[in-house]
Amino acid sequence: MDRNELYERLNDVFRDVFDDDDIYVTAETTADDIDDWDSLEHITLISAVEREFRMKFKMGEISSMKNVGEMAAIIAERGR
Repeated sequence: MDRNELYERLNDVFRDVFDDDDIYVTAETTADDIDDWDSLEHITLISAVEREFRMKFKMGEISSMKNVGEMAAIIAERGR
């Protein structure tokens, strides 16, 4: 999967979780950039991303992610 496809799929997940078709995530996107992204929605988001990409994040990965780019890098690495 190339970078564009990865971000297209992530955008779909974010739009679904946050119920906002105007969301467009980039590598630099953080929770501060999306109004409803709080700790509870973070759990929902992680679960939705895991389902979409058929993988599981490790607890350390979840707690260390600072932005969508770090999430995408983990997904890309697992997809190899």
